[in-house]
Amino acid sequence: MGVVQMAASTRIAVLGGGSFGTAIANMIAGNGHAVSLWMRDPQRAARCRETRRNERYLPDYVLDERLIITSDLGAALDGAAVVFFSVPTGAFAEVARRAGPHVRPGTFAISTAKGFAPEGFTRMSEVLARHLPQTRIGVISGPNLAREVAHHDITATVIASPDAELCARVQQLLVTSYFRVYANADMFGVELAGALKNIYAIEAGMATQLGLGQNTMAVLLTRSLAEMTRFAATLGANPMTVLGLGGVGDLFVTCTSPLSRNFRLGQALAAGRSLEEAVAEVGQVAEGVNTTRIVKRKADELGVYMPLASALHAVLFEGRSIAQALARMAVSERSDDVEFRVG
Repeated sequence: MGVVQMAASTRIAVLGGGSFGTAIANMIAGNGHAVSLWMRDPQRAARCRETRRNERYLPDYVLDERLIITSDLGAALDGAAVVFFSVPTGAFAEVARRAGPHVRPGTFAISTAKGFAPEGFTRMSEVLARHLPQTRIGVISGPNLAREVAHHDITATVIASPDAELCARVQQLLVTSYFRVYANADMFGVELAGALKNIYAIEAGMATQLGLGQNTMAVLLTRSLAEMTRFAATLGANPMTVLGLGGVGDLFVTCTSPLSRNFRLGQALAAGRSLEEAVAEVGQVAEGVNTTRIVKRKADELGVYMPLASALHAVLFEGRSIAQALARMAVSERSDDVEFRVG
């Protein structure tokens, strides 16, 4: 795929002043493009303009002087050819709805959120299609811990869309010496994998807090991957997508890093916190809680075997202890190691 050339004057908008939205907006500004970062809170936006730092999410990350920071949604979107939606799933539909009147037909609309809408099994690309039907849609996913991106650690991500021109344009916007962008036409599979891995990151945090060994973590990672693949394939996604950065790459980083919000949530739960206390302790949205609820319901509806997701659901929503859930899971697993084979 050839790289799409983009004029330096092309306007870009990033909606959402969290850690990842801030990181990608700053990268785009550093690449010489006119980019606006929209924050909901006027006071926080003003503070970021004054200090050139997002003190709440990335306090050590100096923001490019060319980055425009605003709480005016219409101003952020004015003339934007590419819009990144980098807000939690709970606020995603509202922001998309509010953005609608300001977004031009043919604009590239890119979701960076990993999860499902609170009301049910609805992906963020579907939310964009509902509220912004005049746009061309893609999703970004992958092993992208924002603090590491901000520190310029070597990182790779996936831009997923059947729209090849959209993929090429996002690659051109985001690529740097430390940030690599790969393309994948299977937007459905990438989006599913990005949501599902949050379930297993919570369980990995629990396992770490309980002091379980590396053998246990290896089992958790490989069987999580099997569940993700089984679920995605049942829904019609390409099971090979789960083997890419948006699947196994993202699964690995969120299941091993304390920078992962879902991992930290699992640690807090295993330390004896209630779900409400654990969420408050993490202090940011952990998408895995809502994802577990929604995926368990969908898996039961489709008859997809997902013992790990079912075990976490039992802990979060059915009053079962972690020890009880682990014991039940240990005796319910299938015996086949590999379900998908080539040839």
